[in-house]
Amino acid sequence: MVRLKPGEDYVKLETGGPLTVEELAGRYKDRLPYTVLTAKVNGKNEELTFSLEKDSRVELLDMRNHSSYLAYQHSLSLIYLKAVKDVLGDLPVEIDNSLNKGLYTEIKSEKPVTAGQVKAVEKRMRELVDQDLPIVREVYSRDEAVRLWDKYNYPEKSRLLAKAADIKEAKFYRLEGYRNFFYGLMVPSTGYVKHFELRKYRRGVLLRLPYPTDPDRLPEYVDDRKLYMAFGEAKKWQNLLKVSYLEDLNDKIRGGEARDLILLSEALHEKKVVEIADRIKKEKKRIVLIAGPSSSGKTTFARRLCIQLRVNGLMPLYMGTDDYFLERSQTPLGEDGLPNYEDMDALDVELFNRNMNDLLGGKAVDLPEFDFIEGTKLFGRRITSLKPGQPIVIEGIHALNGELTSHIRDEEKFKIYISPFTQLNIDVHNRVPTTDARILRRIVRDYRYRGHSADSTLSQWPKVRAGEDKNIFPYNGEADVLFNSALVYELAVLKKYAQPLLREVPEDSEQYSEAVRMLKFIRFFDVIEDEKNIPNNSIMREFIGGSVFVE
Repeated sequence: MVRLKPGEDYVKLETGGPLTVEELAGRYKDRLPYTVLTAKVNGKNEELTFSLEKDSRVELLDMRNHSSYLAYQHSLSLIYLKAVKDVLGDLPVEIDNSLNKGLYTEIKSEKPVTAGQVKAVEKRMRELVDQDLPIVREVYSRDEAVRLWDKYNYPEKSRLLAKAADIKEAKFYRLEGYRNFFYGLMVPSTGYVKHFELRKYRRGVLLRLPYPTDPDRLPEYVDDRKLYMAFGEAKKWQNLLKVSYLEDLNDKIRGGEARDLILLSEALHEKKVVEIADRIKKEKKRIVLIAGPSSSGKTTFARRLCIQLRVNGLMPLYMGTDDYFLERSQTPLGEDGLPNYEDMDALDVELFNRNMNDLLGGKAVDLPEFDFIEGTKLFGRRITSLKPGQPIVIEGIHALNGELTSHIRDEEKFKIYISPFTQLNIDVHNRVPTTDARILRRIVRDYRYRGHSADSTLSQWPKVRAGEDKNIFPYNGEADVLFNSALVYELAVLKKYAQPLLREVPEDSEQYSEAVRMLKFIRFFDVIEDEKNIPNNSIMREFIGGSVFVE
């Protein structure tokens, strides 16, 4: 049984004997819009080399699927590391974080790599792709894998495997004579990785690849300078905390240092909030706009910022934009025929701007309250005015979109983008995707506060991500400051909540393969059992409970 894309019905297929998923995909090549990279076989994500030896339910997946996107990313990274070795020798390479819809990497050498060297590496990568070389999966026992990493001088990889008692085998991938270890699937050969670009960027190299929504084209290049600086600040925090890789975190937990790690991490957050509040006062900003993707901790951050503004002698008015929805009868409909509250068209922008300008001008304003049951704005309940210099703190998904505040003077605005820019990598070549950190936060929060299962949350995630791609991410460059809401210890706390929820996703669910992938990912984290040292104003409390702001 096979289907070509999610949502289609499965059709009966007579295989005529055992065959690989790659061979099966070849039969449907002319009917598929994009290259198949992985497949879902009986509910689990598998590589194209997987052998179908019995009746199976097979769904062919291209880069628009998250697992396939990661497989492309891992495979491209392997080719990149191999090419660096071929061109520049045994120089250490770090794959640090996502940047400009690609990966920011650093090649460690006495002198920074030149643009010419980067071009030479890219040329070598294209040679490897043109040769369509096999990417060979090799499985070693844990002890053998540890010896290999010691031999290759990757102590952080060796330490992680050596102490992972429940890991019996480790899979490596070999490209010609080069091998490495990746936490995910790979494509079967280099010829699958056709679209990429290398670009010299500041101290490092950008490894750019297509975005999942447009698999056959590289996205337009935009210099994410502020995001680069935010990740740079995160690295400084790592050095201060002495936690750069996952095994560093596990060592601190096993060594009884979790308390100090939590307190220091929280202090870094508070210091940053104070700095932002001080800047808002110094620059005499009146409209403070906060936006960020789902599960960034916007509510907690906004409340903490309000407190620090009060410490500075200001009395901020805190509000969201949800009260400015159009009447339900005027709300635009989405492709599914249901009211679309995500896009800017769903807001009464004219009323919002008029109210904000009247408040800034010292007038008393009848602020609306939106009744979500009746689908209408209610008035007469919040008649409000501001004192001279009093700021307004506004949280909303469109806060950084200039259209929302189009009639407010730019001199009044201070824009903040908040997101968990993950501080922790698994090892020098395997990062923790920011998206994975956010979905774990959301799974835990949705269950605790909304009674939603992990299955339900995972099913909604693609729609959430599509809304972010349209309404949030394009505007992060407009921010005056970026706040990194990641906490280096958080996955060690979230694991004990998320793991049982992910295990409850049924095997016949469309989300089962993603639940399995995430379970494999978090199994390497030791758990912080004692949470008493997490303060009640922590962003973490917004998800696990006990928040002074949420409960």
